[in-house]
Amino acid sequence: MTYRVSDVMTRQVIYLSADTTLDEAARVMRESDIGDVVVTDGATLAGLLTDRDIVVRAVADRADPATTTIGSIITREVVMIEQHSTANEAAALMRERNIRRVLVCDTDRKLVGIVSLGDLAMQLDPSSALADISEAAPNA
Repeated sequence: MTYRVSDVMTRQVIYLSADTTLDEAARVMRESDIGDVVVTDGATLAGLLTDRDIVVRAVADRADPATTTIGSIITREVVMIEQHSTANEAAALMRERNIRRVLVCDTDRKLVGIVSLGDLAMQLDPSSALADISEAAPNA
């Protein structure tokens, strides 16, 4: 069976403003049990914030989580894939770009979800070690 990105993606997308503080973003991620949020600047998509961004770009630099905004540490280069693409195409795109998450859009380029390496592992190879890790850490 050929899985489509729409079959494996996470449909719950959380949006936060670029001026949101790190501590607030971390709370939202914890409460929503997710590892990423889409960051906006007004009506514009500004980028993607991951739990790894918080650790590597803020905590490691001793940034104050109460005053540092997520807009200052986000990944601004956003990679998208169309929801009808295959899961294998999504995996190849992640490999090629060396990323763990890709935003998913419809044919009108409207954001409809996020697909992560963990999502793909769960669907394509549920017995893999990565799938086990993904169960322990959703949206890894």
